[in-house]
Amino acid sequence: MIIDDRSIDATKYDLRCLGNILVCTVGLPRSGKSTWARATALPIVSTDGIRLALTGQRWYGPIEHEVWATARTMVRSLFWGGNKVVILDAPAFQRRERDMFIPSPDCVWKRRFVMFDTSADVCKERARKTRPDELCDVIDWFAENWEPIDEKEEGQIVTNVSPMLLGRLCDGCS
Repeated sequence: MIIDDRSIDATKYDLRCLGNILVCTVGLPRSGKSTWARATALPIVSTDGIRLALTGQRWYGPIEHEVWATARTMVRSLFWGGNKVVILDAPAFQRRERDMFIPSPDCVWKRRFVMFDTSADVCKERARKTRPDELCDVIDWFAENWEPIDEKEEGQIVTNVSPMLLGRLCDGCS
């Protein structure tokens, strides 16, 4: 796309946010989301990382609203900083969480959902190797309260994406 900067009304558009892609991971804890996100070598916003930074704990219910608000602010900041693709490393297992990342008029992006359909049993097996059994209860709760992505949600759904093929998520997004 060729843009003549003399024809752009700077009060209406911010070119730093054109063509941005937010890649949202969707899956149970221990389904492989963080491992996949790290392998992309792209900027990552991690809700687990935010929680750890704020409290030193992997989970602390009273601050969940702050965790998600911080994640949205970080996504916007990374786009404003010039990044064109940002990974949101979060379970995003309920629509209300995914809806927090609908773009805003002042910083636009397109969403891509990368689904990790690892079964709850496999996730719990992985959890037992690294953490005590309390994570297994969390995995069960997530699985029971799962809200699948439906056709009304804006964003392309992709499954089993190799980090090396991430460019395909961005096709047609300029």
